Amino acid sequence: MAKHTVKVGISGKYGTRYGSSLRKQCKRLEVPQHARYPCTFCGRKTIKRVSFGIWKCHGQGCGKVMSGGAYMLATPAAVTARSTLRRLRDIATGKTGQQ
Repeated sequence: MAKHTVKVGISGKYGTRYGSSLRKQCKRLEVPQHARYPCTFCGRKTIKRVSFGIWKCHGQGCGKVMSGGAYMLATPAAVTARSTLRRLRDIATGKTGQQ
């Protein structure tokens, strides 16, 4: 039996090829790409990537399809934009945010 990779994780499939820096960059993309994310509709951790920027909930009876980032469901830029828009909407409607 082959030994399991400890440090390299998912990028162990490349062996000693391509250099360590490129394999580390690839790992930073592939780990969130293959991860499961919580569904905002049903609450289960069943959202998986279908293709580039398309994410689907594989929960029983849910099946919602949504768009997101290429390699992760919510990119840091999208999270920042969403929180900024929410804050501005709360200011415009007169909500203070703390209750």
